[in-house]
Amino acid sequence: MTHNMTQPKFAGQLITLDGIDGVGKSTQIDRLTEFLKASGHDVLNVRDPGSTKIGLKLRELLLDSDLELHRRTEAMLFMASRCEMIETIIRPALAAGRTVVSDRFLLANVVYQSVGGDGSSGRQEVDAETLWKLGRLSTGGLDPDITLLLDMPAKSALARLDRATDRMEERGESYMESVRQAFLKQRHHAGGRSFVINADAEPDAVFAQMASAIG
Repeated sequence: MTHNMTQPKFAGQLITLDGIDGVGKSTQIDRLTEFLKASGHDVLNVRDPGSTKIGLKLRELLLDSDLELHRRTEAMLFMASRCEMIETIIRPALAAGRTVVSDRFLLANVVYQSVGGDGSSGRQEVDAETLWKLGRLSTGGLDPDITLLLDMPAKSALARLDRATDRMEERGESYMESVRQAFLKQRHHAGGRSFVINADAEPDAVFAQMASAIG
C-alpha cells in the first residue's frame, strides 16, 4: 500500500495475531489496539472464527466439546466463517482506510486442520497444501499485511489456561506442541510479513517485541 503524509502507517492494512491457546493473544491484541489508536489509526478488531452472526454460530459448533467432526468438516466450517467476515466486515473496513486487527486468520485454519488429532504429524487428514488452496478461495485472495506469531512451548501455554478447555485443547499437550511446530513451519505462507514473538515472557516484554517487529 502507498502511504502519504496524511495517512497513519498501517491505514488500510490487516494485522493478524496467532499462536496456540494460552500464549496471551487477547492481552496483546488489546495492547496493540491501544498502541495503534494512540498513533492515529481507526482500528477494527475481529475474531476468526466469529465477528458475524453466521461466524458466531459456527464458532459455537467448532469449539463444542461434545461434537466429533472430521478434520475436513472443521476446515470447511472455518473457511465459511472467514469468507463471510472478510466480505461483510474486513474488506469494507480496509477500503475505508481502517486498520484491522484479527485474532487468528487462515494460518491457524491450515495448522489446526493439518496436524493429526493424536499429536502425530504423520497422521494428517488434510494436507497443508490443500488447505492453503482452499483458504485462498475463502479469503478471495486477501492476505494479512503483517502476521505476529506468539510462540511458546505447549506445556507452558496450557498451564496458563484458567478456563475449561475447548474441543481443540482437549486433544492434549502432544497435539498442541505439534500445532505449535506447524505454526512455525507454515507462517511463511501466510502472506505479507511475519514475525515470531517470544510469548514466554512478561506482557510488557512481549509487546516490546511486537512493536519493534512492526516498526
